Amino acid sequence: MKVHEVKHPLIDHKLTMMRDKSCNTKNFCELLEEIASLMTYEVTREWETVPVEIETPLERMTGSRLKNDVSIIPILRAGLGFLPGVLKMIPHAHVGHIGLYRDPVTHKPVEYYSNLPKELDATCIVVDPMLATGGSAAAAISMLKEKGLKNICLMVLIAAPEGIEVLNKEHPDVEIYAAAVDRELNDRAYILPGLGDAGDRVFGTL
Repeated sequence: MKVHEVKHPLIDHKLTMMRDKSCNTKNFCELLEEIASLMTYEVTREWETVPVEIETPLERMTGSRLKNDVSIIPILRAGLGFLPGVLKMIPHAHVGHIGLYRDPVTHKPVEYYSNLPKELDATCIVVDPMLATGGSAAAAISMLKEKGLKNICLMVLIAAPEGIEVLNKEHPDVEIYAAAVDRELNDRAYILPGLGDAGDRVFGTL
């Protein structure tokens, strides 16, 4: 499986709080934002930088800045919960949106909205809390590639082995970052042990 499981005591602690069914919407969203910020450090660890000349209050020096533009693409609607935490770390990033929903019968992704950045050479982070069947993430990434984007990674809160397998098969070039890889999917394509429907828990529509 081509996936980076981002292990850190703070992430594990916060994710456990999120999994608890008694966690209310406010706390769930705050914890999701905090984990997103922590995960961004790992996602960006190997990103290229270029030298830049600046002047401190005392003297000139050579620092560094990110080489490429950055685009963050949340998959609507649950991906919006991840967005604020990533933007805290990369406030200059461009933001696009892809609207997909999972058909409750076929579990296949259905597109209903797309508004993507025009920076085709940008480093792209696709964000979605759950990688379950992998269908929505794979479809979203295919859409980005059709638009000409190439440097893409996927950042999720929880991944199922089934979703990882699908994404690795359809997009072997895409790195996956997850706070946890859970056991399996149930017969309704929910991740076990998981945390329920992330979109419902983010927006309080349980």
